[in-house]
Amino acid sequence: MRIKVGVSGILVVTMVTSLMLVYKGIIYSDRAMPPSSVSSSTHSSAPGVKKQQNVTEKPTVLQGYTAIVDRKPLKMHCKTCSLVTSSGQVVGNNAGEEIDQSECVIRMNDAPSLGYQSDVGRRTSVRVIAHSSLQRVLRNRHQLLNHSQETVFIFWGPSHLMRRDGKGLVYNHLRLLKKVMPTLKIYMISRIQMLKFDELFRKETGIDRKKSNVWLSTGWFTMATALELCDRINVFGMVPPDYCKSPLRRSVPYHYYEPSGPEECSMYLSHERSRRGSHHFITEKMVFSNWAQTLNIDFHQPEWAPPAVGNSSFTAVPAGS
Repeated sequence: MRIKVGVSGILVVTMVTSLMLVYKGIIYSDRAMPPSSVSSSTHSSAPGVKKQQNVTEKPTVLQGYTAIVDRKPLKMHCKTCSLVTSSGQVVGNNAGEEIDQSECVIRMNDAPSLGYQSDVGRRTSVRVIAHSSLQRVLRNRHQLLNHSQETVFIFWGPSHLMRRDGKGLVYNHLRLLKKVMPTLKIYMISRIQMLKFDELFRKETGIDRKKSNVWLSTGWFTMATALELCDRINVFGMVPPDYCKSPLRRSVPYHYYEPSGPEECSMYLSHERSRRGSHHFITEKMVFSNWAQTLNIDFHQPEWAPPAVGNSSFTAVPAGS
């Protein structure tokens, strides 16, 4: 998408102002205080570790995730991970203590823990953030940035926004953020890794993302990243792919921290049916369900297990068909 000069200028001014506020907030605060592939009978491209086998530690160097300044790859490995979605499904289950017992806790975008600790836990080891969520993260900087010095922040975005030649708008803002807060651990998903994720989606669904004008969601990037990072993944708040067709489904907000926002299934169904520029949330969940048939992935809140290999009745449909 071509960004006009006027709009770009407004974004730059807004972002610089936000970053300066971050800087002031730091001063005030200080003074006050794929990956490896696994072959299966149906899905040859899914990364991760097979179930019912001795778990082998993955390499600690993840080449597809590079530091914002020195470009060094991310070095991290977790034996157990809690992947906490932003769904309203997580509210009222009091799973916070269980979530925090994992070695690593993974969250998405600007989803907070403060005020929701009993349901979503207190710790954050990794936060995967979309380019479009950067402003919201900055607005909540006191909670998400100032007190998150041990958190690894992984940003993803289209190549024209993440390019390092001075023309990547989001990259430039992240580089400035790193200068303002040098102790933050800021990484970005490389262009090559983004292309691998696109190809993974195509192989799993038969859908060419670009030709179908489909946007992969932050949930897709978070799950794919977790499969590289973690030996075992416990996912909290992700519904099964056929959930929204059930008359017994719960009506919950799309984001647990936005109770007056859109309803979850309404959002999923409208995007799945959209002809242009949409997320295929339900299709992605079908892929995750397929991966869980052979990989160490378990789903909680709601509790569900994928069907046996070969028993799935779901078929991904390209947008607009």
